[in-house]
Amino acid sequence: MTVTTPRGFRAAGVAAGLKASGAGDVALVVNDGPDAGIAGVFTANRIKAAPVLWTQQVVRGGVVRAVVLNSGGANACTGPAGFQDTHATAEHTAAALTASSPRLMLGAGEVAVCSTGLIGERLPMPALLSGVRSAVRELSRDGGQPAAEAIMTTDTRPKTTVAKGSGWAVGGMAKGAGMLAPAMATMLCVLTTDAVAGPETLDAALRAATRVTFDRIDSDGCMSTNDTVLLLASGASGIEPTEAELTAAVAAACHDLAQQLIADAEGATKQIAIEVVGAASEDEAVEVGRSVARNNLVKTALFGNDPNWGRILAAVGTTAAAFEPDGVDVAVNGVWVCRGGAAAEDRAKVDLTGRDVTIRIDLHAGEAAATIWTNDLSHAYVHENSAYST
Repeated sequence: MTVTTPRGFRAAGVAAGLKASGAGDVALVVNDGPDAGIAGVFTANRIKAAPVLWTQQVVRGGVVRAVVLNSGGANACTGPAGFQDTHATAEHTAAALTASSPRLMLGAGEVAVCSTGLIGERLPMPALLSGVRSAVRELSRDGGQPAAEAIMTTDTRPKTTVAKGSGWAVGGMAKGAGMLAPAMATMLCVLTTDAVAGPETLDAALRAATRVTFDRIDSDGCMSTNDTVLLLASGASGIEPTEAELTAAVAAACHDLAQQLIADAEGATKQIAIEVVGAASEDEAVEVGRSVARNNLVKTALFGNDPNWGRILAAVGTTAAAFEPDGVDVAVNGVWVCRGGAAAEDRAKVDLTGRDVTIRIDLHAGEAAATIWTNDLSHAYVHENSAYST
């Protein structure tokens, strides 16, 4: 269940000394082809890390043979020197891969680069480049799990997935435990497929999938400078699914990874689904759901096992969505504690002792619906998120 489950991919994860803990911190995913299709979505933050700027250029080129990722440093807000470090990383990776397997004949423009960790510090390039060389030597079909482990920062566990098609598959790995409030992606994620698909199909499938998965998770309302989701296609299966089939598989993989990200959110004790129904439009449903997800009073109430529907209703009221204030219903874990904007069933009936929480909000303003996933806010968040990182 990793990025190397689809045919045509190898991966590796090694420790290069970027992390003080000595844990893995450099990952490499290589597409052995025959195809080298690529699609990507990136953070909407106006302040973008150097690897994001580099990889956006690479994706526009339409061909990517390798993705090199590091934890232990975001290479964000590091100026022109930081961009040169990213360029050097891509050049070094391309040269090392070409030397190990001349049939690849890679150039730097075919190497995507992703980084995660502290903002504002230059990467220790000798250690990073040494790690790249080690990763090239360690590449294998069994390297997906070590690669997923190497990109972890405050994550407590690696996040991998596989979605099966008919004779083809989509694999994936992701990292992220905080700063999960993307507009197009989330933290770092590499998806692979051995399906045959052109760049337009890959791009359409990835954007459709991220729109309803990664774009719908919101851990703490903080958007990263480094968010990147990449989809690589090797074509090694020889099978060309329809766009709908590919989109469904990519969406399934993204949904699984997104749920793993929320489940591992920093300091979280609750995994919360906010279902907004009866909205005038999908965008308005998303706006309402995200407003509730980002409301600290709601999040702390749920941490305290308090089904405080008043806080939920107040968060709904901050939006520009169409609804009548005395026409909104709210249920928490199946108990309709609010009907018509007022108290309804006894809130004592709500069982919040488990980890999973569902909030259902009916605006009675239309037929559209959307779900946003979030988590509670506990004392542990302060300790886990004490450093500025991505």
